[in-house]
Amino acid sequence: MQENIIKFYRQTSCFTDLGYYRDFAVSLTDDIQNLCLLQRHQIIHPVAIMRQRGVKDTFHGDMTKIPADRLLFENERYQTAVSILAELLRREAVYSTERKIENKLHLCCREQAILLAAILKAKGMAARVRSGFAGYISKDGVNHDHWITEYYDQEQERWVLTDADCCCEDVDFNIYDIPRERFIFGAQAYLGLREKQYREEEISYASVPPTLGMKAALRALFYDFHALMNDEIFFWHVPAYLARKDMEPSMEEYGELDELAKLMLNPDENHEALREVWEREDKYRIVAGGFN
Repeated sequence: MQENIIKFYRQTSCFTDLGYYRDFAVSLTDDIQNLCLLQRHQIIHPVAIMRQRGVKDTFHGDMTKIPADRLLFENERYQTAVSILAELLRREAVYSTERKIENKLHLCCREQAILLAAILKAKGMAARVRSGFAGYISKDGVNHDHWITEYYDQEQERWVLTDADCCCEDVDFNIYDIPRERFIFGAQAYLGLREKQYREEEISYASVPPTLGMKAALRALFYDFHALMNDEIFFWHVPAYLARKDMEPSMEEYGELDELAKLMLNPDENHEALREVWEREDKYRIVAGGFN
């Protein structure tokens, strides 16, 4: 791996910089499996709450003890790794597997992914968040939108995909070293739909109602592109030029996106080319969503 790429992914963004919590992150275990397990005990996925609210015996503990006034989706408040750690330690000073359920945060896979990436970066490792789709989440034949973490293993000289999300325990592979064929990156989903490798209903983004097919793939394409550029944007944020037209590109714009997606299929080999696109194409960086 080229040193300039390793150096680039050691850098932090406003989403992954831990500020005064950097030393705390460095003090955590270096073992990836134990680090992920520890993180799972700090955070509850909102879907798990919706499915198990009122159940006393769950992975996270007694769901009846969750305060009634607590937001179901707390990632509206805690979108950055530093805010996640700060709030966790404010609620309960000990970062352990014994955290009380009422002191856990209700966050999604994106926040799990950026927190893990932030901790690894604090430890001096090259890490990046990746966005795409995973069929292993629900096993219903649909590839649901998902975010995971990728880190560079210096000893093995390769990137390793790992998933810190608490909803992904029941799988038939090593969740700490996910086989590449078990995760569909944003570019793969986009090009797969363009080339009719996937049906529209096989690619799903968790909106209400679900967003299927190309509009879902376009979101992941841009989420992943921004993440590859160390800019792990929030769910609300999509390219403004596409938001204005309900995520329906023109034929010319599809051609441009085809070229971007092809570069993203091999982000290391095409690292410099992707950074050039990032700098050149303002419309890919300017996002809309929320108040913007």
